Amino acid sequence: MKQRLDLIREFSIPLLAGVAAALAWANLAPEAYAGFKEAPLLGPLSLEFITNEIFMVFFFGIAAVEITTACLPGGSLNPPKKAVNPLLATLGGVAGPALLYLLLNALAGSPELVRGWGIPTATDIALAWLTARLIFGARHPIVSFLLLLAIADDAIGLIIIAAFYPDPSHPVVPAWLALTALGMLAAFALRRTKARSYWPYLLLGGGLAWTGLFLAHLHPALALVFIVPILPHALRQDGHSPQGDPSAPPTLTRFEHDWKAVVDFGLFLFGLCNAGVPLSGAGTATWLVLASLVAGKTAGITLLGWLAVRMGFPLPSGMRYGHLLAAGTIAGIGFTVAIFVSGAAFTDPALEGAAKMGAMLSLAAAPLAWGLARMMKLK
Repeated sequence: MKQRLDLIREFSIPLLAGVAAALAWANLAPEAYAGFKEAPLLGPLSLEFITNEIFMVFFFGIAAVEITTACLPGGSLNPPKKAVNPLLATLGGVAGPALLYLLLNALAGSPELVRGWGIPTATDIALAWLTARLIFGARHPIVSFLLLLAIADDAIGLIIIAAFYPDPSHPVVPAWLALTALGMLAAFALRRTKARSYWPYLLLGGGLAWTGLFLAHLHPALALVFIVPILPHALRQDGHSPQGDPSAPPTLTRFEHDWKAVVDFGLFLFGLCNAGVPLSGAGTATWLVLASLVAGKTAGITLLGWLAVRMGFPLPSGMRYGHLLAAGTIAGIGFTVAIFVSGAAFTDPALEGAAKMGAMLSLAAAPLAWGLARMMKLK
């Protein structure tokens, strides 16, 4: 039974099932689908809010574990010089698709579509991570490379939304980020007191970080990204905790062990709440977004990653240029994040729908990356 469950998790069946259910429901009964995910479920909180703003906190927390572990001695992103490459590649992953979108729009688009340049800068962290794990295996360095790139990419995306697509009714309030900083200080204080359980870190540090991001009108699901690296962890990637009993697993390891399966199966709700896009209304914006995500991301990340190597910032151990090309292709999965940006970029329902269609079709980057990996015999 456990082996079957592990296979279901390994092949991302819950997420794919949620995506399929959302697509079918949204197109067969759109009003019922919208009512289901937006209706109050826990007090005033809807399933959509609980999933995207609370459950996804733990998804990003597990992603932060992967990056933290990769940055330890013996990890694929250690020494820190190796982390520079994916961070520089991130710039290519933002600039490449934005420039390609503007170029294609100038050639075959229209002035009202210019505002959509920010849509293809997004990468769906969940799907990119899971695609990389499915193609290359959970322990391949490309997974940590993509995670760091995707998180940095979406952090830049938050800045783009705040600066170029502000919501007049919910403007960004940076002062509230002081609460997020206070949450990090609380986590450091807990570590100094040798707190072994991860719950105080999550409830106090994570709670303050979440509240600060929420009140600042930024994505609160990123709260644990600021807290997880502070959890007591091994001195090396596969070592033991420096605190207390050396045979006891470190706090970071226990957090990952306890929440990994919950996150993997909970991604069904993420797919169900976010993938319900009507399969109609394709237009020029559809192809602009799709081409910019798939081609622009791939070219931008590959070029900047190559330049980083030439500048003396190597790829993580176990990666070569073929893996860099595959990483750029996988990062072209904009999907839910690009769908979100589409809603901020366009107020015209027809343009918004067409752009969302392009974001949804960017799922094609996953089989494309698989084909590249097979063709180049990457492992």
